[in-house]
Amino acid sequence: MTQEQTKTQTSVDLGKINFMKVRTPAMILSLVLLVASLAGLWVKGLNLGVDFTGGTIIELSYPNGAELNILRDQLVEAGYEQAQVQHFGSSREVLIRIAPREDMASATLSNEVMASLRAASDETIELRRVEFVGPQVGEELTSDGALAVLYALIGILIYVALRFEFRFSLGAIAALVHDVVITVGVFAWTQIQFDLTVLAALLAIIGYSLNDTIVVFDRVRENFRMIREGSPSEVTNKALNDMLSRTLMTSLTTLMVLVALFFLGGEIIHGFATALIIGVVVGTYSSVYVASNVALMLGVSKQDLMPPVKADDDSDEKEDELQRAFLEAEAKRKLQD
Repeated sequence: MTQEQTKTQTSVDLGKINFMKVRTPAMILSLVLLVASLAGLWVKGLNLGVDFTGGTIIELSYPNGAELNILRDQLVEAGYEQAQVQHFGSSREVLIRIAPREDMASATLSNEVMASLRAASDETIELRRVEFVGPQVGEELTSDGALAVLYALIGILIYVALRFEFRFSLGAIAALVHDVVITVGVFAWTQIQFDLTVLAALLAIIGYSLNDTIVVFDRVRENFRMIREGSPSEVTNKALNDMLSRTLMTSLTTLMVLVALFFLGGEIIHGFATALIIGVVVGTYSSVYVASNVALMLGVSKQDLMPPVKADDDSDEKEDELQRAFLEAEAKRKLQD
């Protein structure tokens, strides 16, 4: 076998794209986005919805259906610029959410809203119900939502550590925190309303991004065990190339559905679709450049991912070695005789 043939068999195929070549600029970009997101949260904060701040919920019924844009304009003219309006069950049922006002009771607020809407419309508007969500409920939702995200991250940390290696679990958590912080940062800078649907989207982003990361980690571990030559960076790059088509197909098909929801789903899921679109784009990026990159920076290597040697295997090898030594000694003894 020639030297050239040997080199061909042992060299590592990096794939079509050398992702790891730009991993340092990618990490710098991620750090810049994280700092910008945290700055947005510090400077502008989140535009929390009635679910978190408390407020008044008014349910109305229109005999011939209601146009939401006209209804919003009527509320803006009446001085309720931040009111949320959406259909509830059918086009004739409307749900209005209004933030609390310090100098106005809930009953007075609902009466004024009804009076302004009836004055602007010729139809007979029926008031179905009025509910007041107190600030205590909002505080409980905020703390419960934060705990839900925290518990999800801890569970993922344990799961990935048991399935792969502790440094991979740190890489997965870094990618998930990266995705959630950047998504929340976009909501802070754009002041899109942050409500319970957006919180649910954040949990969905964690699940989506983790699934992508686990698939990449599976291929990285497989390549570490199969490829004898190559640095950890080269082996990881090949794994990313192997999974590139799968990652792109999954992300693009998911984005198609989310874009359709964004434009056709109505205001009730506008924030949900927006958060998921941001999360899918950022999550695809982080599964390539954050999760694996952090694991490599922590020093993960081929030896860390090899299957453990069983105690029985050692005893069998020792027994075979003793058997060979015994036969060699017997052969020498017969020759001397």
